[in-house]
Amino acid sequence: MRLHLHLDPLGGIAGDMFVAAMLDAFPDLTDRVLADVAAVLPRDAGTARLERGMSRGMSVLRFGLHGGHAHDHHHHHHHDHATTYAALRDRIGAAPLSEGSAHHACAILHLIALAEAAAHDLPLEKVHFHELADWDSLMDVVAAGSIVAALGDATWSCAPLPLGRGTIRTAHGILPVPAPATARILQGYDWIDDGIGGERVTPTGAAILAHVTGGRPAPTPPGGRMGATGMGAGTRDLSDRPNVLRVTAFDIAQGADRDRVVQLACDLDDMTGEEIGAATDRLRDMPGVLDLTLLNAQGKKSRPVTRMELLCDPARAEAVAARMFDLTSTIGIRRTEVARLVLPRCSTTVAGMPAKTVGRPGSTTTKIEDEALRAHETLASRRAAAKNIV
Repeated sequence: MRLHLHLDPLGGIAGDMFVAAMLDAFPDLTDRVLADVAAVLPRDAGTARLERGMSRGMSVLRFGLHGGHAHDHHHHHHHDHATTYAALRDRIGAAPLSEGSAHHACAILHLIALAEAAAHDLPLEKVHFHELADWDSLMDVVAAGSIVAALGDATWSCAPLPLGRGTIRTAHGILPVPAPATARILQGYDWIDDGIGGERVTPTGAAILAHVTGGRPAPTPPGGRMGATGMGAGTRDLSDRPNVLRVTAFDIAQGADRDRVVQLACDLDDMTGEEIGAATDRLRDMPGVLDLTLLNAQGKKSRPVTRMELLCDPARAEAVAARMFDLTSTIGIRRTEVARLVLPRCSTTVAGMPAKTVGRPGSTTTKIEDEALRAHETLASRRAAAKNIV
């Protein structure tokens, strides 16, 4: 089984909504998560609690801190050292947590700290977490880290995020929605305006989403056999929908790995064959370029054109596009995000010759690399050699 988790932020995403949705879908993780939370919270902070409830007629789970006192309530006039990034990171690191929980919790915390440092022009170690000033927010980070660690190498996708409207009151005064830290963390993600105002995605929710998706948003699940679903509710009541984050689990098909690449394409109608060949060679040598294909087509005004289609790593797409503009005469490039199915493969040797072995759903195939067969002068001898070797 290969687990894929798809998030539907109908109401939005906050830390407590994520934890509640995941534990609704995977109740077997509850003991682990609550133990990790108890290990990191001070004794007088209260107790983490899961509660079954309703949100506009839907059965939902809520996650929150009950009893105790939020530790910043008596520190209105100065920064509490316990809420600096360094102090919270050290607290997580010192707690006796389940395997992997501290790693993922600290990674989520780090994303929030980077965004806050950039927003306020502060060194990372000096960042003070106003939005994590209550113990329940630190609890959300640790609980999310525990869940992500327990699910191992699961992959994630998320539907477009609700933008929200209006302003929120923060320690830095009134700010527009989404908050600056949220906007920084989720640059490159898809957003929609569904007409409902307020803060719909919190910095903690944003950091959890960016962490599980690796900063590379995929808006749709890859498909597969549907498994568990869960709904985690926030504290607000929305006018026309449940205020929930829904998670849906899929067992995606065995055999092929799914990833996402960027396709860059343009049509060239005023370059010579030599110029196109030179540009193609240089583009193929660029880091992150996975494939490049040239196609003959007919363009506007019945001109013959060469269509250049290039696949590349999303992280390199901007650099590759800039190089395409430098090396070709095009004045426009089409950019599309493409889902791929990729079979596992490895390089090997057969009879002393380099070969590639591919794992297929029902078998394994091996093919001699082209360079090793180029010495054969005819197609027949080349095919015979490859057949005998394999």
